[in-house]
Amino acid sequence: MNKVFLLAKPIIHQLKAAGYEAYYVGGAVRDYILKRDIHDVDIATSATPAEVKAIFPKTVDVGIEHGTILVILEGRGYEVTTFRADTNYVDFRRPETVTFIRSLEEDLQRRDFTINAMAMDEEGKIIDPFHGQEAIQNKQIKTVGSPAERFGEDALRLMRAVRFVSQLGFELDATTEQALIKHAPLLQHIAIERIYAEMEKLLTGKYKKLALQLARNTQLFHFWPSIFNKEWILDQVLDMAIQRLNGSELWLLGLYLEADEDPQNQLKKWKLPAKEIKKLIRALSFLKWRVKNNWTTIQLYRAGSEIATMVEKLVCVLHHQEPEANIAKIKKEFADFPILHRSQLVISGNDILQWIKKSPGSWMGDLFDDLEMAILNKEIPNQREMIRKWVETWKNPSKDK
Repeated sequence: MNKVFLLAKPIIHQLKAAGYEAYYVGGAVRDYILKRDIHDVDIATSATPAEVKAIFPKTVDVGIEHGTILVILEGRGYEVTTFRADTNYVDFRRPETVTFIRSLEEDLQRRDFTINAMAMDEEGKIIDPFHGQEAIQNKQIKTVGSPAERFGEDALRLMRAVRFVSQLGFELDATTEQALIKHAPLLQHIAIERIYAEMEKLLTGKYKKLALQLARNTQLFHFWPSIFNKEWILDQVLDMAIQRLNGSELWLLGLYLEADEDPQNQLKKWKLPAKEIKKLIRALSFLKWRVKNNWTTIQLYRAGSEIATMVEKLVCVLHHQEPEANIAKIKKEFADFPILHRSQLVISGNDILQWIKKSPGSWMGDLFDDLEMAILNKEIPNQREMIRKWVETWKNPSKDK
């Protein structure tokens, strides 16, 4: 059995020793069958939250109202959730009430897709009342029971269905796909942050092209907040070799194709993190420049290795070229740079002021720009004494004008 399951095994043993049922459930069981990497496991039990807390000395109430207790074992945290039945979903997302039950099958019955509605005991035996293993064998995403009911309960499942296609390369079974088409407008009721979290996983999946095609065919994309909600952008993206692009690169590609006057606002509509937005807007400016020009030493340096690599991959995708040779060339140039950032200079602004005996001003920015170029072009080494001599002979070009 996978090491992650073995580490959690004592929790199941202690729950069973106290007279309760306990099983591994959810995505970890699915990924175990698929032989995918497993990073954490969830445990479902017939014990109530209060009963779980009475068994284990270290617990955290991470979601006690929904039956989830975080059990701390040897420094690791494991989510242990009581078997439950959800009733009367509100706002197409959350159950109005949660009822704790003692039946594993009833607990599995409330889950979204059959591939996620399996359990496994501590000896590795699979409990599969809704034929999740058959769905895996047939490479199908299929809801547990009526797809109309499952999507009506929680509209985020619409995105999860497409996301699993991206990650697994499976197809939706016919009934589930028809229900997705019919219920796609329900996605409007879901918080953008939730949709974005699923979109990020979709864009990083191995089969992202298959998933985006599905989103287009089912019209789900119409209910995304911006960029990829435009059919003409999706059509262009689907016509490109996007398989090797990561999430950031796909957002950048969408921004470039959209050519909106306010790209930052388009990203904000998706509620991307501020740091990611800043990086993408900066990368977009270099991409627009690179499409019309070849890299220069100073532009590579200003872009930095991460953004330059992103931009070059996008240029190759836009031109339907293989990127390996171009990326290798860029990496070689960066490896040859004496410095990669201004912070790597061995001198500071205070050093400059001491050497020149002049009040601070905009001239210092000009000097540092020229100094970086001199070092990048290997006219002088990044050594304090050599830089001092260069500074003492430097002439401000803006002053000469």
